[in-house]
Amino acid sequence: MIATAIHPPKNMVFAGLGGMFLLALLLETLLGPVPIAPARLLHLLLGAPADATEAAVLWQIRLPRALLAVAVGAALGMAGAAQQGLFRNQLADPALIGVSAGAALAAVAGIVFAAPLQALAPVPPGLLVPLLAFGGGLAASLLALRLAGGDTAGLLLAGIAVNAACGAATGLLVTLSDDRQLRDITFWTMGSLAGGGWLGGGIALLASLIAAAMILPAAPALDALLLGEREAGWLGVRVDRLRLRVVVATALAVGAAVAAAGIIGFVGLVVPHLLRLLGQPRHGVLLPGAALLGAALLLLADTLARGVAAPAELPVGLVTSALGAPFFIALLLRRPA
Repeated sequence: MIATAIHPPKNMVFAGLGGMFLLALLLETLLGPVPIAPARLLHLLLGAPADATEAAVLWQIRLPRALLAVAVGAALGMAGAAQQGLFRNQLADPALIGVSAGAALAAVAGIVFAAPLQALAPVPPGLLVPLLAFGGGLAASLLALRLAGGDTAGLLLAGIAVNAACGAATGLLVTLSDDRQLRDITFWTMGSLAGGGWLGGGIALLASLIAAAMILPAAPALDALLLGEREAGWLGVRVDRLRLRVVVATALAVGAAVAAAGIIGFVGLVVPHLLRLLGQPRHGVLLPGAALLGAALLLLADTLARGVAAPAELPVGLVTSALGAPFFIALLLRRPA
């Protein structure tokens, strides 16, 4: 008799993901250097008379931070699932087409040349680096798409080239930075949810929703693409249009995420793998599930980042990397000989 794996139905998967998300959101809101009792949370949310310190922590720190974590985690998870479907490669991630490297280059340039750039573009100082990061990520992705010449394999090679060029330019700018700038660059490239606020979280969430509206309807086409580009074309899929849609949506979502929170690794790579382990390979489940699980994972990672070394705070990118690396080592050890 041949044993078959029993996988939970998609409704049960979504219920579990929803419960995990709500638990992660609750932990993010309640835990920290100033803990908030669960019984107090509802009073604070309803605006009832409350301790001024607790109210300030909740409305000015915890809730904006949770909003940013949800937006960034959902964007990275969904973009990772879409990229893996587009390239038919489970090792693909949102950084593959150069969006993260382009955003990093533009952000580092904004840190190193802050004074002249601020004179040329009179925007609030706190918005200069995020705006540059978003523009840099979008420009790098579009450049990779242009260099690819309408071919998915070419897009992969173009992404590698753009990543290498942006990495070299970023390294050059780092050598030109002073000690203060170098510290800012280091913390930005390791990722943090501390500086987004309501504005940054709202913009990142809006970008994620627009990207979701572009990617989710393409789920059947991504399923067909798993058979191969030629076979998908025989099934009526316009592969060139699908490629453009996924790349632009990924650039929008990940560019906004990187602009608001810096570079946060492993979320877009790990989350789709976790869902596939639950037997959910179809993109109609994988894409929304990856958004939900990505948001929950980043909420939990940020809770750990704030609590492990309290009152100090670890960069959340370090926490996601520390969680992601053992996961892939476990996958390697589970491979059949």
